Formats: sequence, C-alpha cells, structure tokens
Amino acid sequence: MRKLIAITMTAAALSLSGCGYNTFQTTDEQIKASWSEVVNQYQRRADLVPNLVNTVKGEANFEQGTLTKVVEARAKSTSIQATPELVNDPQAFQKFQQAQGELSGALSRLLVVTENYPTLRANQGFRDLQAQLEGTENRITVARNRYIKSVQDYNVTVRTFPSNLTAMVMGYKEKPNFAVENEKEISKPPAVDFGAAAGASK
Repeated sequence: MRKLIAITMTAAALSLSGCGYNTFQTTDEQIKASWSEVVNQYQRRADLVPNLVNTVKGEANFEQGTLTKVVEARAKSTSIQATPELVNDPQAFQKFQQAQGELSGALSRLLVVTENYPTLRANQGFRDLQAQLEGTENRITVARNRYIKSVQDYNVTVRTFPSNLTAMVMGYKEKPNFAVENEKEISKPPAVDFGAAAGASK
C-alpha cells in the first residue's frame, strides 16, 4: 500500500513539473517581487514631491498652476492602493499606470518651467531634490523593466503548450503589463519642415 502511495505521489509530482505548474509558481513569485520594487520606487518619488513643491513655492511669482497640477497628480497617484492583487486586474492596473504617468508629466513640466527662474536653479536645496528625483526616475525605469520581463515570462507560460493546459485547469490568466504611455504620439511620423530653415538662412 505504501509503495502504491509513493508511486502515485511521484507520478503526480512529475506530471505537475512537466505541465508547467512549478514554472507558474516561480514566475508568479518573480512578478510579486518585481512589483514590490516598482511600488517602492514610485513611493520614493511621491515622498520627494512635497519637499520639491515647498522649495519651488519659495520662488517669487512662480507659476501656481504648474505647482497645483503636480500636487493634484501626486494625490491621485497615491490614492490608488498598489496591492499585489492589482497586477491581476487589467482595468485597475491601467488606472494605476495612468495616474503615475500623469505625475511623471506634471513633474517634467515643473522642471521645464524652473529653467525660467535662475535663482531657483542656483538654490542648492532645489538642485539636490532635482538630482534625487532624476535618480528615482532611473530606478523606476529599471524596476519597471524587471517587472515587464517577469510578466512576459509568466504570460509566455500561460500561452504555450503544454503549460497552457495547466493554466486553463488552474485558472491562470495573462497578467497586464506596462505599456508605452504616449504610444499614439510616438507612432506618428515626425513632421519635418525644411521650408522654415531655408527661409531663415536667406
């Protein structure tokens, strides 16, 4: 009887490993770890925003509309609970990505506007915050790339044979992934007008 149980358990273990079950567990854990790093870096950026805003507020006549958009975008980005379950919900994932994209855009516009304020650019505190923000944006890019790769590995397992049979039986579905936020814009060919340059050179 014991031999029969041992043989059954061995056969079950071999069938599970052969059908991709273990790969699903491994890649799912990689996704969770990668997601935690993405969230950690986004939180780091959100924590820098209040100090950046307060420093910029000290500049006389600074454009309040630009600051307001940054504050609003930060509030929106931090209002979404970035739980591990969010990566299984395409709509919630898209909202999260959109909110983070809006904060990225608002911060970019803020830094462009600061070019018009030499005294602010000379402020050491502002320069330190800007350097930290740029470093965090780089970390976000690295974390997102790792997450994209983890999800890609998982989704390939969901779709390929024979592991796709296990996915159907166990209810494993493809997970949403980060997309290019300005996909429509970058898909347009750049407008090139040599007429203006030729007119200027006359």
